[in-house]
Amino acid sequence: MTNQKQIAQDLGLSVATVSNALTGKGRVSQDVVKLVTSHAQSVGYFPSAAGRALKTGRSGILGLVMPDITKPVFPEFAHAVEAEADKCGFGVLIANARGTADGQAKAINQLIQRGVDGIIILPQRGTQLDVTAAPCVVLSTQPDPQNTVAANHWQGGALSAQAMLDLGHRKFLLLGDDASSPVQQERIAGMLGALEGFEYEVVWTSKRFPNLLDQSDHGVTAVLTVSDLLALRVVSEAGRSGLKCPEEISVVGFDDLPLATAVRPTLSTIVPNTAELSRRAVACLDAVIRQNAEVPAPSVVDMSLMLRESTGPVPSIVKTATRRSK
Repeated sequence: MTNQKQIAQDLGLSVATVSNALTGKGRVSQDVVKLVTSHAQSVGYFPSAAGRALKTGRSGILGLVMPDITKPVFPEFAHAVEAEADKCGFGVLIANARGTADGQAKAINQLIQRGVDGIIILPQRGTQLDVTAAPCVVLSTQPDPQNTVAANHWQGGALSAQAMLDLGHRKFLLLGDDASSPVQQERIAGMLGALEGFEYEVVWTSKRFPNLLDQSDHGVTAVLTVSDLLALRVVSEAGRSGLKCPEEISVVGFDDLPLATAVRPTLSTIVPNTAELSRRAVACLDAVIRQNAEVPAPSVVDMSLMLRESTGPVPSIVKTATRRSK
């Protein structure tokens, strides 16, 4: 069977150089690393993960704790983390907290027991993390003192509102579906910051879903929501009420889920920079694990706006009697 000694003989290198190239230890040029790994793959040699862990004291695996993998916003982030980890030579184990604090604690403990080198955690709301057995990076909201990397939810909310102001809208309905969510509260707060001096109403749909026809009759021309799923419900309810989107009412979502472009009208939305969030999270752990660096100060990643078919310029006034008579 091919081993490191045979690879060294094939390439005219020392066994130590081959070992360092395959494990990422020592000072080996990238050209030599590529040469050794390419040859190793061509002859069907793959280093033993268990043996490498014994030599380096590292497993080469990162843990990722997700709040609830059934929610559509999380798979894209998990995919991005896996891609970034792979660039750094790490594999990823994903653990599901199943929407509870107990589930989160169990997920973290299971990852530690499996010997992960570090853990990325998207925490359950209201939980305090006390992880000392492995380096830990937390992706939360800016106000959370545990946070390491955060999406700028406030800025995203402000971006949503400002885009509609730029299109001439002056009376707004702001919708969230969970008033206890720090993320949703941050998004709504950003919208309110941009709408100072303009007319708006904030409604939490967990308590009631507003009558969109009545809202339109009272001059509302734009609905800003905290999620694409909520925005899609607004578009659907508007259609059932006889309101045309965006001719009579514009709707903005949040998160840019795949569904945002799978429906008609396609959904205008706020887009988190998932790639940058995952890059920073993995880079933080990589520095702590390989360089014994301190976890860096918290950082924030801004969002962007994607305008599609669900938004347009403020409509001309439609008389209530005319619309109701259709």
